[in-house]
This record gives sequence, C-alpha cells and structure tokens, in this order.
Amino acid sequence: MSIQTSHPKQHRLELIRVKPSEVFESETLNETVKRGLTHQPKYLLCRFIYDAIGSELFEQICDQPEYYLTRTEDAILRDHAENMVDGWDEPPTMIELGSGSSTKTRRLIEAALERYGSLHYVPIDISETILEESARTLIDDYSSALHVTGIVSDYDSALRVVADRIKGPKLLVFLGSSLGNFDDEDAVELLRRIQTTLSTDDRFLFGTDLVKDAKVLEAAYDDSAGVTARFGKNILTRINRELGGNFDLDCFRYEARFSAEHHRVEMRLISEADQIVTIPKLDLVVPFRSGESIHIENSHKYTPTLLDQLAKRSRFVEETSWTDPDGYYRVQRWHVS
Repeated sequence: MSIQTSHPKQHRLELIRVKPSEVFESETLNETVKRGLTHQPKYLLCRFIYDAIGSELFEQICDQPEYYLTRTEDAILRDHAENMVDGWDEPPTMIELGSGSSTKTRRLIEAALERYGSLHYVPIDISETILEESARTLIDDYSSALHVTGIVSDYDSALRVVADRIKGPKLLVFLGSSLGNFDDEDAVELLRRIQTTLSTDDRFLFGTDLVKDAKVLEAAYDDSAGVTARFGKNILTRINRELGGNFDLDCFRYEARFSAEHHRVEMRLISEADQIVTIPKLDLVVPFRSGESIHIENSHKYTPTLLDQLAKRSRFVEETSWTDPDGYYRVQRWHVS
C-alpha cells in the first residue's frame, strides 16, 4: 500500500492518498459492463452511475419531496447530535465513511466542538475533489479547534489506515443509509471490517432506512419529476460516452419496486422493445427482448430485528438508537461486543 501525504498551508488540514485495494481496482467499468450484460439476468453495478453527472443528479434526488431519507436523517441529527457524540472524557476522533460534502456531519461536528472544545475529523471518500473541497470549507468555517485529516481511498484501504494511524477513542460515522446499498452478506463483511478497526472505547454511529409502506418507498426511488429515472439511466449514458455504446435511452423504462421478501427496493431499466445494442470498445453485441431488464441497484430497508441480527453477526452490540416520529428512519450507536 502506497501512501502520499500533502500538507497545505493550513496546518489544520492533511490529505492522505491511499492506493485503492485490489478488489476495488478490479471493478472497472469495462469489466462490469461485459460481465453484467452477458449475464442472465442482466445487471450493472450502481457505483458506476456516480460520475460527475450522476453525483449532481443524486444531489437533486435528495431535494425531491418524495425522498424523505435526507431530511429525516438530518432532523434526527439536529435533535440528538449532542447525545450521539457524548460518552468520552476526551474528544474522540470522528471518522466518516463516504463523507461526500460533509453537510449533515456538521451537526455532529458542532455538537462535538461544543462538548469537548476540540475535534479531529477524518472524512473518507473515493472522490479527491469532493473530499478536498469539503475539508477546506470546514477548515474555513470553524475555529482552530477543528483539525481535518482527509483520506482519499475506498473503505477497505482507508480502514487499514485508521487502524494504523488513529489512536485514542474513535466515533466512526456512516450516514445516508449507505449500508442499504450492500446485500446482506456484503453488509456483514463491511461491518466486520469496521468492527476489527474499533476497540471497546470506540463507537459506531450509522443511519438506516426502515421498512415501511411500499408506496412510500417506491415513490422515494421513482419521483414524479423523473430525477431518479435520469439518475438510473446515467449508467447507459456513461457506456455510450466512454465505451462507444449506442443505447437509446428512450427505449428503456426505469422502474423501482419494493420486494418485501428481500426487504429492499430493487431498481431496474426495462427494455421497451426487442432491440440490439452494440458496444464497440468491448466488441460486444447485446440483444434485448421487450420487457427484459437490467438490474442496476438495490436499497435495503431494515427492521429492529434485522438490525439486531446484523449486529450479532458482525460482533456489535447496540448501545442506543434514535428515530423520527413517523418511524421512517433510524440512527443507531453500536459498540464492540
């Protein structure tokens, strides 16, 4: 693992660039497209939706009236941040997986600064541009009591850096219901990696979306303005732009359906006709039947029982949790068992 560190003029900001793990690097767009579109049923990995355009569309999704997740989690943080960061005699290092713009995390940062007087914040994100911009904004907006060490990497490699470099108590944060992007076995694997990074003095704080009426869930992932549909189709746009594909986006319909059996919203692009798509850079010809789908994303939803099972399988114990009045969303704090 190679690590590069830059020290900008502000001594309160450090950026660490870590070479991604071999597993992460192996998942290239080319390989995913070739493997996924020749598989039955067809699929593509949702992380390739998130180029610059996809990331902007996701920000728009968060502002849609049907998408309750962002504002509900933020309201829980607003009301309970003080309790979420409490419990130590000295300020814990706050580490955030998939920090993005760190917008909601500000509630936790402000509560920690109020409680302890100082804070070391360690945001982790694969996007260096977003990470550096948000880190510099935080440094500009808060007093000299805040120090930021940004880690540009995937989760697996970054957690190794955290284990090696961060000493003392830690509060590891994972917001945005991001755990729901992982299938059950992958979620357990990630949670176990997180668990091995933490000690008995540390805590894990993360948000999860709860099982609820299917109409509410499906509307959140298929809004009336069509932003989620454009977001989902962005992966086809990327294939056309980067691999020379000839997908006609108008010939595919976006669909989001809740599967009660698998407790998840499943998102697909469905071919509206018999058609053939060519992808020259992969020397690939892909036939579609009318009604045939490409599975592009899952978003898992939880119940307290399912979360308890995840905790036991990943060797965590729940310490406390917070929910909104409607019971739509949950933030929980776990510790190592």
